[in-house]
Amino acid sequence: MMITVDALRKAYLSGGRTIHVLKGAGFRIQDGEAVALMGPSGVGKSTLLHLVAGLDRPDAGTITVAGQDVTQLRGNALDQFRRTTIGIIYQFHFLLPEFTALENVMMPAVIAGVKSPEARERAQGLLGEVGLVDRERHLPSKLSGGEQQRVAIARALMNRPRLLLADEPTGNLDEETAGQAFDLLMGLKANHGLTILMATHNPALAGGCSRTLRLRDGKIE
Repeated sequence: MMITVDALRKAYLSGGRTIHVLKGAGFRIQDGEAVALMGPSGVGKSTLLHLVAGLDRPDAGTITVAGQDVTQLRGNALDQFRRTTIGIIYQFHFLLPEFTALENVMMPAVIAGVKSPEARERAQGLLGEVGLVDRERHLPSKLSGGEQQRVAIARALMNRPRLLLADEPTGNLDEETAGQAFDLLMGLKANHGLTILMATHNPALAGGCSRTLRLRDGKIE
């Protein structure tokens, strides 16, 4: 089992009142699945992904990812777990504008202490996989929206994660480019043995996944 979530609860204070976002959500995702997470805007899809990634902590409940109880990890242990187990893609690419495509992809490995020649070789290989081998020296501003997102996808795979969390990864792309990005993700899933949990509003993309989880009123339907 790649992800096990049980009785997950999360609330936030907003304008002096408590907003209960998750109210006992639970689900399972098997190794190697590609699962879509759907639900109305503001229902808590991003919150759920952040909790699974260990970027936020639940008020109650348990989250186990690749055999690790994420809620019990702290400090360096949590950083190391995220760095080696989880890759994240957002709706916006968040590329560093002053660095080339190659340097952006290399960054996670460099931060993890991988020597530059090894990081460069792996980054070049990933850029080749996403079809950007001839764009490695370009700054993000010189890339199209689809190309920028492909760089972000390559960067997310740099440290060989087992789980890829994607938060509306095609939300900023037109329909044709979104479809191409999704097909790319599915190809990378097969090539790298990934498990994918993807929040999306796009029913066509959700239909291409193994199955769909629907988040409504704080729980998974």
